Amino acid sequence: MAKIKFIATVSSEFDIDPDTLDELDVIDSQLAVDTNLFIDPLLLPLSKHEEMNVGAATAYEQRFEFIVKLLAASKAQGDVAWRKAEKLFSFSEVSWTCLGYSSSVRGAGFGPELSAATLKTASEIVKLGITDIDFFMGLSLLEEGIGPDRISDMTTNIIIMNLIDFTVRVNSTLNIPVKRFVVDGKGFDLPLNPYSNEPLVLVPRDIVRDLPIATDWSDIARVSKENQEYREKVSGGIGKIWSTMTKKRKSELKESALKSKEAFEQVLELLHEVPKIPYDFAADTNGENFWIKLASIAREYPIAGGLQNNPSTIEEAKALVGKIVSQFQDLIENKGIWKELWSDNERPRKEKAAQRLFFSIAYSYCKANNLDITPEADSGNGPVDFKFSKGFDVRIVVEIKLSTNTSLVRGYTSQLEIYKKAEDTVEGVYLVIDVGQLGNKYGDIQRIRREAIELGEQTSAIYLVDGNRRESASKR
Repeated sequence: MAKIKFIATVSSEFDIDPDTLDELDVIDSQLAVDTNLFIDPLLLPLSKHEEMNVGAATAYEQRFEFIVKLLAASKAQGDVAWRKAEKLFSFSEVSWTCLGYSSSVRGAGFGPELSAATLKTASEIVKLGITDIDFFMGLSLLEEGIGPDRISDMTTNIIIMNLIDFTVRVNSTLNIPVKRFVVDGKGFDLPLNPYSNEPLVLVPRDIVRDLPIATDWSDIARVSKENQEYREKVSGGIGKIWSTMTKKRKSELKESALKSKEAFEQVLELLHEVPKIPYDFAADTNGENFWIKLASIAREYPIAGGLQNNPSTIEEAKALVGKIVSQFQDLIENKGIWKELWSDNERPRKEKAAQRLFFSIAYSYCKANNLDITPEADSGNGPVDFKFSKGFDVRIVVEIKLSTNTSLVRGYTSQLEIYKKAEDTVEGVYLVIDVGQLGNKYGDIQRIRREAIELGEQTSAIYLVDGNRRESASKR
């Protein structure tokens, strides 16, 4: 599980105004752990940067056009044409961009077995008469083990020199300290990532998505958004069938889809209609960007009376966590930070964004008070395991849920208990943030807690924070 031990980004580490990165269209990525965004090759031709819309788009197109020609010319696996295609289809892990779902800044890459299986599938597609290179974007629909990380790594491998060109250009403005690195036999003065001691390759914001392509038919339906005609195509025919398939049945249907050119062209048709829209950094629904900017909030809103340094008992730690949670509640409800729970379209950001908001605020207070406490947060899609600890005996887990979460009650009764056991603690805090649709859920978990207390069981504290939208002061 990926843990964020501390907050370090391009802007914070190198003292760069985030607005400058916005103007240059550069991702303010985390440096010690991956930012959960992925390069989508379908966005390359649409980029406003020449390094991408000309250089990278051309490099990507030429690589796969050549692979298609080699696969078409190959008569059998292992012949000269096949080996050349295999060499061109070898993609190692990519860590320099700090993008993906890794616990560090390491990419996923393609292993030998996955590369061989995927190339075999690609060969079958080419033998059908398919020459549209976009089919490589649909390989995740056909092959188990190919997800956004690997598609992004595949693309990054191909366009790395173009990304380096982009980095060199924008760094002439940013002036991040550089070091000489040799890439593909050529020397470049590139920014140094101090947390990996590797090159830091900057990425334009207009070529990434939170999910670069559909990795399942259900994802295709998700990205179709408001396109009625597209939704109808997905809900009917092969799309409808695949959306409910088990892995075994998908394997069977894959064989069916590869039996004719016409059948596979249905796959291409759907892929072509996926909206080519990069991740919206302004709305930042996933919370990939906004929470980083709140890391200095402790300076603006110090906790009255400060925090006790180095709590030595579980009671002292509980009091400390209670202070931080109460401060978080005050910031949300009374200091306008509730706005960070909502995107520009007046919809609540995803739960991960709320979890990261709490992490950034708690981290800020821990750092400001020089506390011997390690706040940890899951940087992937899973729930946050936010742990305050001092040695082995003093550990408190904080679990955060939005009121919109349908598993809010189960999260208190089972999920939090699992995390507590994993951390060898009986102490936990369940923080519920109300952004609507709360209904009876909060009352239910309070009732469950009361019943547990009556039975003499150890229970976790429950907090409710009102994160609903407010009208402006003039309207109130």
